[in-house]
Amino acid sequence: MRAWRVYVDGSQRLMGVLNKDLQDAHDLTMAEYRILVMLSESPDGSRRMSELADGVLSSRSRLTHQIRRMEADGMVERNTCVDDGRGVLAVITDEGRRRLDEAAPTHLVSVRAHLVDLLTPKELSVLGDIFEKVDEAMGTSLDKG
Repeated sequence: MRAWRVYVDGSQRLMGVLNKDLQDAHDLTMAEYRILVMLSESPDGSRRMSELADGVLSSRSRLTHQIRRMEADGMVERNTCVDDGRGVLAVITDEGRRRLDEAAPTHLVSVRAHLVDLLTPKELSVLGDIFEKVDEAMGTSLDKG
């Protein structure tokens, strides 16, 4: 019970601090930052909305609202998927890349200060192993469901 409670409290506080640091310095939320990262890592800067929702662990309707707000801020555009004409692509814009480039150092400093630098290399390795195992189990159970 102790492990579960400190995990829930600590992870929520960590995400709250990371979100606040991005918002205060760059007027970006963690959700927007994660979307920009995923889009920037794609070879052509785009992802299908369904793939993006899965990648940022969001519902499709929530992602649609988020992308709409980001589109209004000039960070992304939506295009029709050329492959099938039905799918929608989110595409990072030059403004989105600029905002991501500006925010990345702040995010890195925040992650280091609030997590990485608090742990030993062994603890970081164990943390990675734990969440890799959890993620694999969740992915497997979601695939079966």
